[in-house]
Amino acid sequence: MKLSELMQGKTPDPAFEGFSTADDMVLAIDFTGNATDPKEYIVAQNGITEQSGALEAQTSSANYLRTGEVSTKTGTSRSFSVAGDRYYKDAFQDSLLDHEMKYGTGQTVIKPYVYFNLLTGKGEKGSISIVIEDDLSGAAGENASFSATLTSTVKPAEYTYTA
Repeated sequence: MKLSELMQGKTPDPAFEGFSTADDMVLAIDFTGNATDPKEYIVAQNGITEQSGALEAQTSSANYLRTGEVSTKTGTSRSFSVAGDRYYKDAFQDSLLDHEMKYGTGQTVIKPYVYFNLLTGKGEKGSISIVIEDDLSGAAGENASFSATLTSTVKPAEYTYTA
């Protein structure tokens, strides 16, 4: 499903006030590298059981006279954990779990993405490196599952979805 399809009939409100759930967060990726607009990106949705975004601060520490150790924040990296039950013919899963993505290296696994809240339209855009951790795993009688970690390669820019 393309982002434009997901957002049909939805109008985010930047002034929204209230609780948000994990289902309100949208992750969409340009697996082709050819999309001219994020609305063409493919959305993580069908069969996805987890889409957790995480931020990790990088720090540098130094010891100073009479002060001791002081840590300074030097940056922040973004990562996503994506997991789910394998659903064939879903554009997101088929692209994510493609042979070239599973075994690719370097630039071939770096893709543009957007991540934002459906309610407010506010979020971020950037580039991520995709690492598939397991595919078609699971116990007998259960759905086959997969998991991947997506890690930012650059500092994400602010993004606001507009129709």
